Amino acid sequence: MDAVASPVTVKRALPPEEAARGDFYALFARLAHDGPDGALLQAIARAAPIPPEGNAALASAWRDLVDASSVMDADAALEEYERLFVGMGKAAVSLYSGFYTGAPSIDHPRVRIQADLAALGLARRETATEPEDHFAGLFDAMRVLVAGSAARAPASVAQQRKFFQDHVEPGVGKFFDALARAGNANYYRRVAALGAAFFALESESFLLD
Repeated sequence: MDAVASPVTVKRALPPEEAARGDFYALFARLAHDGPDGALLQAIARAAPIPPEGNAALASAWRDLVDASSVMDADAALEEYERLFVGMGKAAVSLYSGFYTGAPSIDHPRVRIQADLAALGLARRETATEPEDHFAGLFDAMRVLVAGSAARAPASVAQQRKFFQDHVEPGVGKFFDALARAGNANYYRRVAALGAAFFALESESFLLD
């Protein structure tokens, strides 16, 4: 899998909660793949608020990202992405889940991710250049599992839970924590807060299902 080029509009009839989950995964995949362009910033800035009675932490983090998107310059956002995730030499923040899970050289999680994607009928796009444990690809895989696509139905909750707990959950909290603490983070500090709130809710929800 590779990251989507823009936020995905779910075409299948989904319950509102599942459509929202798919949209969040699409957004995180996009923001992990590249800095937000002007169209994405405008789309987020115009987005409706999340009712706080559902999840106060998620609602607050979303409001902060919406507010930041309304004043963020696209060129500045791209420069921030480059400073955080590319840079010269070692990146300030790693986008690879294996970095946060202490991946061994033998039986690297990328091998298991590739096998599990194949078992789910998913495969990397031919144009993909990043390895399987890049968070953009993992978030995009979850987006497809949650929301489906024009070619496939959403995966079962059990399939979603297994992929999430095996490949996303082990490193995603540490990733967003590292991003929140990065000295170069400005816009992406808001992304980190939203990610921390959303993935905490996902972890809790999968335990309850």
